[in-house]
Amino acid sequence: MPSQPPRHTLNIGILAHVDAGKTSLTERLLFDTGAITRLGSVDAGDTRTDTGEIERQRGITIRSAVAAFTVGDVQINLIDTPGHSDFIAEVERALEVLDGAVLLLSAVEGVQAQTRVLLKTLRRLRLPTLVFVNKIDRAGARDETLLDEVRRRLTPHVVPLTEVHDAGTPHARTEPRRLTDPAVRTTVAEALAEVDDSVLAGLVDGPEPTTADLRRALAARTADGSVHPVLFGSALGGQGVAQLVRAIPRLIPLPSVAPSPEAAPRGIVFAVRRGPSGERVAYLRLHEGEMTERQRVTFLRDASDGSVTRIPGRATGLDVVGRTTRTLTAGNIGELRGVPDVRVGDRLGPRDGPGRAPGFAPPTLETLVRAVRPGRSAALRSALLDIAGQDPLIHAEAAPDGSTALLLYGEVQKEVLAATLVQDYGIEAAFEPSRIRCVERPTDTVEVYEDITNNRETGFCATVGLRVEPGPRGSGRVFAYETELGALPRAFHQAVEDTVHATLGEGPRGWPVADCRVTLVRSGFWSPVSVAGDFRGLTRLVLRRALERAGTTVHEPVHAFEAEIPLDALAAVTARLSAAEAEFGDTTGGTTSWVVTGTLPARKVREAELALPGLTRGEGVWWSRVTGDRLVRAPEHAA
Repeated sequence: MPSQPPRHTLNIGILAHVDAGKTSLTERLLFDTGAITRLGSVDAGDTRTDTGEIERQRGITIRSAVAAFTVGDVQINLIDTPGHSDFIAEVERALEVLDGAVLLLSAVEGVQAQTRVLLKTLRRLRLPTLVFVNKIDRAGARDETLLDEVRRRLTPHVVPLTEVHDAGTPHARTEPRRLTDPAVRTTVAEALAEVDDSVLAGLVDGPEPTTADLRRALAARTADGSVHPVLFGSALGGQGVAQLVRAIPRLIPLPSVAPSPEAAPRGIVFAVRRGPSGERVAYLRLHEGEMTERQRVTFLRDASDGSVTRIPGRATGLDVVGRTTRTLTAGNIGELRGVPDVRVGDRLGPRDGPGRAPGFAPPTLETLVRAVRPGRSAALRSALLDIAGQDPLIHAEAAPDGSTALLLYGEVQKEVLAATLVQDYGIEAAFEPSRIRCVERPTDTVEVYEDITNNRETGFCATVGLRVEPGPRGSGRVFAYETELGALPRAFHQAVEDTVHATLGEGPRGWPVADCRVTLVRSGFWSPVSVAGDFRGLTRLVLRRALERAGTTVHEPVHAFEAEIPLDALAAVTARLSAAEAEFGDTTGGTTSWVVTGTLPARKVREAELALPGLTRGEGVWWSRVTGDRLVRAPEHAA
C-alpha cells in the first residue's frame, strides 16, 4: 500500500552565523528522517541544498534553498539560509514565508553578533523559534555556561529541553529533560512564569501547574515568540537531532490557511534560481488558494513611486516541494517555471494579503564593473542585469563612462559575483574598489525650458520644459505630465521619460538623485524634422540645468547600532563613537553591562566595529544595520 501524503505543512528556516553548521544540520535532518540515503558533506561539496558550484567551492550558503522531510502527518520544508552578513537580504526574504525557525548556535563559539541580529528580527516578527546548540562533541564545547551566555546576551526567556553529558569530547551525548522529573518541572515552571500569567498564578496561589499544564504553556509561549526552547546536539555526529525532529511539529504551530481551494491565490516569490537550461525557476510560497500546472498567473510588482507592474505568464512547470502533485495548495512551496520576468518579491494577490513584509534595507556599497576584454562589455552588462533580475537588491545600471554600476552589501558578495560571471556566463570582470553610495535630493522647485526656436544654440529640434521639485522622503523618482497626452508622438514622449530617469542617475554632485518629482510642462516638435534623439539630448540638457538651479543636498547612509560593553568601558567606547560622528540614543543597563544605542554614518561602521574589541578586552558585542540616511555634514564626504 502506498503511504498517504502528509496532511499538513510547516515551513521552517534554519538561521545562524557563518560556520555554525546550518547546511550540515539540514543534511542530518534529511538523512535521519529518510528523505536522503546518504549524508552530504560541506567539505566534499555534495550537500543537498548548496547546489551552486560557487557554494560548493566556498563551503558557504549564498542562496536560500528548500528541502523537505516528513514527521508523522506533517511535511517540514527546510529553508537553508545564508549565514554570512553580506547575504543578510537573502535571510530576510526567507523570513516572509516561514512558519517558524531553528536558530543555530555553536557550543564552542557561542553567541555571535550575527546571532543577535537574527534573533532581534525573529522576535520582531514574533516567529516561533527553537534554539539548537550544535557541535557539543567539539573541543571547547560548553553547555551550562553557554546557557548563561544565551540568557545574558541573547534572550533571558529560554527553556532547555535536553542536557549534555561529556560536552567537549567525542563521547558527548544528550538526553531529554523530562517534565516528570520534579526538579526539571520546577525549573521549567519558573522559566515559563516569567512570560505566562497562568503558570505564575499557579506557582504563587496554587495549585501548582501539572506536567500537562506546562506542556501546553510551553507550546503556547513558543508559538507567540515569547520563549525559546533550547536543544543541544551535533549535526555531524547526530546527537540530539532526534529530539529536535520531535520538537519542531510539537512546538511550532501549523499555519492557518484559507479553508477553500476556490479562494483567490495569494503568495510571494522569495527566491529565484537558474534552471539547467538557463530558465528562471521561482520559489513561490502560497498563502491562500491553489495553483495548478498550465494555469495562467499574473504577478504584481510594487515600484518606488507607488505604481504596480503586472507580470503575466503561464505555469509551464510546477513542482511542489516534497510532493508528487502538480497542484500547489496553501501553505506549500512550489518551484514555478514559465514566467521569465519574475523576480524576488513579486506577489500573487494584493499587498494586504497574508505574509510578512521583508523590511530589509537597500545595499549601501557601490562598485563599477568592467569587462577585462573590452569586446565583452555588452555581454557583461546583459549578464549583470540578468543576475540583478534574480536578486532585486543587487542593482545594476549603466554608468556614464560605459561601465556598469552595482550596489552591493559587502566585499564577499563582490567576490561571489565575479566567480558567477566567469562560471555561468564565461565573462571575466574587473571590479573597482567599493565606496559608500550617497544620494542627492533637490532643495527647491524650479522650471527650465528650451524652445524649438533656440535650436541653433542647443542643436536640438525640439521644445522641452521641465519642472523639478522635491518629493516626500522615500517617494523615489517620479515622472509626470502636465502637457496634453498626444501632443507629442509616442516615441518622443518615451524618449523624454527614459532620459529623465537616466539623467537622475547622476546629479550635480555626482550621486543619484532621490525623492524627486520631474514634470513635463512644455513640449513641441517640428514635423518631419524632429527625431527622438532631439528629445533625448534636449531633455538631458534641460534637466541638468533644472537640478543645478534647484540645488541639491547630499545624504549618506547611516546605521542604527547597539553596543553591549563592560561597565568600565563606557567612557572609552562613547568617546570613540563620538569621534565616529555617532548620534546617541538610549544607554541602558548598568548592573552587569551597558547597552549603548544610536546611529552613525555607514562609512564609520567598520572603524567602530574594529575598535570595540580593543576598548572592551574582547568582551564587547556589536550589532548594526542600515536604517536610512542623513545630511552629509563634512564637505569632503559630499564630493
